[in-house]
Amino acid sequence: MKLDVKKLEWTREPNNSVIIEDKVEITTDPHTDLWQRTYYHFRNDNAPVLQMETEEKFFSFIVKTDFDSKHRFDQCGVVVYLDSDNWIKGSIEYENEHFQHLGSVVTNNGYSDWATTEIPATIKSMWYRLSRREDDFCIECSVDGETFQQMRICHMFNAQDSIKFGIYACSPEDSTFKSTFTNMEMTACQWPAHSGQQPD
Repeated sequence: MKLDVKKLEWTREPNNSVIIEDKVEITTDPHTDLWQRTYYHFRNDNAPVLQMETEEKFFSFIVKTDFDSKHRFDQCGVVVYLDSDNWIKGSIEYENEHFQHLGSVVTNNGYSDWATTEIPATIKSMWYRLSRREDDFCIECSVDGETFQQMRICHMFNAQDSIKFGIYACSPEDSTFKSTFTNMEMTACQWPAHSGQQPD
């Protein structure tokens, strides 16, 4: 099911954005970010987030991102943002002209972690698939929108019922860039039930 992007709602609308048909463009504002406490000991909670709400416990959300990031930590991708202390994001964070970080952050009860792998800085497009199975989540990525690779499986303690999910973009340092989100759809859960060891 294609998402009607005009039904998505902002948590902190950016100064410059365009929403048309099946496309969202966000031009980031400088000094915007999502991070809570861990290691850096600061709290940043001012990135623009565009989401929809659902009570569906099993689904996948797919989106294609295109971006012209060129400054350290510029990023855009998928997000499950419940509140300031509880959220997930998956994205590419620019580092320098040689490499950038494909990764994810999971924040539970006000503490973030960050798991990454280095990819070439020349990559300027990425698909994401975010899947929910009750209060567990899987983030996957793809360069072609066909073959997805697992980035992260995680748990959200406060995602038992209705959640919000969607897209975000931000520039933590003194920079700005344009991110474009297309091909957004919500489908039946593409993350299959586990068929190995049974639950305790």
